[in-house]
Amino acid sequence: MSSGPEATEGLLRRLAPQVLGAVVRRFGHFDHAEDATQEALLAAATRWPVDGVPADPKAWLITVAARRLTDLLRSEQARRRREDAVAAATPPQRRVAPGADHAAPTDDTLVLLFLCCHPALSPASQIALTLRAVGGLGTAEIARAFLVPEATMTRRITRAKRSIKDSGIPFGLPPAAERAERLDAVLHVLYLVFTEGYAATAGPNLQRGELAAEAIRLARLVHRLLPGDGEAAGLLALMLLTDARRDARTAPDGALVPMAEQDRSRWDTGQIVEGVALLTEHLGRGETGAYQLQAAIAAVHDEAPTVEETDWPQIVALYELLLQLSDNPVVALNHAVAVAMVHGPPAGLDLLAGVAADPRLADDHRVHSVRAHLLERAGEPAAARAAYLAAADRATSLPVQRHLHARAANLP
Repeated sequence: MSSGPEATEGLLRRLAPQVLGAVVRRFGHFDHAEDATQEALLAAATRWPVDGVPADPKAWLITVAARRLTDLLRSEQARRRREDAVAAATPPQRRVAPGADHAAPTDDTLVLLFLCCHPALSPASQIALTLRAVGGLGTAEIARAFLVPEATMTRRITRAKRSIKDSGIPFGLPPAAERAERLDAVLHVLYLVFTEGYAATAGPNLQRGELAAEAIRLARLVHRLLPGDGEAAGLLALMLLTDARRDARTAPDGALVPMAEQDRSRWDTGQIVEGVALLTEHLGRGETGAYQLQAAIAAVHDEAPTVEETDWPQIVALYELLLQLSDNPVVALNHAVAVAMVHGPPAGLDLLAGVAADPRLADDHRVHSVRAHLLERAGEPAAARAAYLAAADRATSLPVQRHLHARAANLP
């Protein structure tokens, strides 16, 4: 097994939620378990590139995390007698739990996902905590996904951890009725994790493939658990149909390639076929949800031989259905682009004016980027150039910044 820094980083990212889930399953103490897992990951990142990856890396991490958690619990209970400390750290209902490295009947990552989405937490806290514990996103990345300040997100995650700790919620899959209640939050979490992986909001790389792959893996698990749920199938289809374009989105030098300029022969036809089959099986079998509509839009894009041959009127109609289900300003932004493709740039710019007034997009680079694109198509290069530069100033992804500066430089 390769033990280079990049291989080690990818392996640790894949194992992190599984290790955390295993430690929480055995010991409880969600907050301390996360700290112990992070220390185990840090130890691995330091030692594995030098010593080599152990034969069973997951068991190695769990062992180190369990030892660290034991130290933390002992320190916390230092003023009590050892027997009282053990009793406090291990509730009676958990004393017969299997070892943390014992294979669980269900993927611990999926159990952790549902635990983080417990109804005792607010929807925003459910999503934030899961992005942190399962998705591996940093607090700043989660704050950008929620369009809130980082300090606000830090407090939200801290409160969520405390609520999990105080609730005494047992580690395990919830009953079927409760799974349905938590499913909306679970699906939204996976959607945000995938989005961050497919189009990273910050950093030197355009994409974070390991996050997108983990989101798809978890979406498959949820779909397998709830095979009749249309939205679980719709989200998996959306991920597959979107991820199918991943390789074509990046030039050899790491630069962003817009969809209109992508080599469609590089799109993953296997993922497209699977995504369309999922969508076809579930669309129209019940109430159509937002993920199914987004997947339908992605399918229209993927099945078009060229951007000019795309069925833009159908995409406009699908976005208008989606707007009836969601007040997400990004949906309205994409609707404006689709309208411009059907009725011309002025029509899109008219819609964009209303979208830009939404305070949730006040500092979002995408509003300025869309405006620049539409102004360029409308034959207003000076205004387009200014809008591209305004978008670049607000973008936090380095490849996106470079792409926007390049577009501006190519205009008179």
